[in-house]
Amino acid sequence: MAERLARLRAERITARFGANAAVKDATLAFPANTVTAIIGPSGCGKSTFLRCLNRLHELSRGASVEGRVLLEEDDIYAPAVDPVSVRRRIGMVFQHPNPFPTMSIFDNVAAGLRVNGRRSRAALAESVERALRGAALWDEVRHRLDASPLALSGGQQQRLCIARAIAPAPEVLLLDEPTSALDPIATQSIEELVQGLKRDFTVVIVTHNMQQAARVSDFTAFFYLGEMVEHDVTTKIFTTPTEPRTEAYVTGRFG
Repeated sequence: MAERLARLRAERITARFGANAAVKDATLAFPANTVTAIIGPSGCGKSTFLRCLNRLHELSRGASVEGRVLLEEDDIYAPAVDPVSVRRRIGMVFQHPNPFPTMSIFDNVAAGLRVNGRRSRAALAESVERALRGAALWDEVRHRLDASPLALSGGQQQRLCIARAIAPAPEVLLLDEPTSALDPIATQSIEELVQGLKRDFTVVIVTHNMQQAARVSDFTAFFYLGEMVEHDVTTKIFTTPTEPRTEAYVTGRFG
């Protein structure tokens, strides 16, 4: 069923740094309007795989990708496809908040919209407000949109980055350990936000926190040593996994 409803599909992805394969022959489908968590120990290829989903991996020195990633039915690695256009359709938020420090809060959110050709101040204002509301940040910043983003807390900065990512209305949102640098209160806020985001986006989240994966995701994929070991409904992964390695990891016997 997940395959039929998939918004995004990765087929036999192998990602290399030089001769070293960080991800090996991974196939995974992401159903529309769901949250999929990718878990596994450090160095297992989670973030590398995520970066393959919107062609960021290829920007690393010596990096290469084999396989296909289909967004709807479009192969994002097809020769004629512009990687920039891919990243408009598949947005990404990184581990550490990275607002543009020389831009205001408003201009941070509007940056991607301007790149896409939107220039009208009224249209920008409407889209910026919509994105900030979508990131549950509007009420906290509406009276200081001209302020520096560096005046915001870490959790607010990360929600600002989410607003910036969703402003161009992508189809898929990738989150690479988005709460690892945040305190528990900010983490809870982001987790609640993720649950709301799936109404409008297909969400993929890499997390080192298994409790977080259990709280926020509909599906979970377990990676180990570059291999996608198991993928299933989150409740099954954490209660009755099929693979012994998955069971060993989720019960804390390694990792």
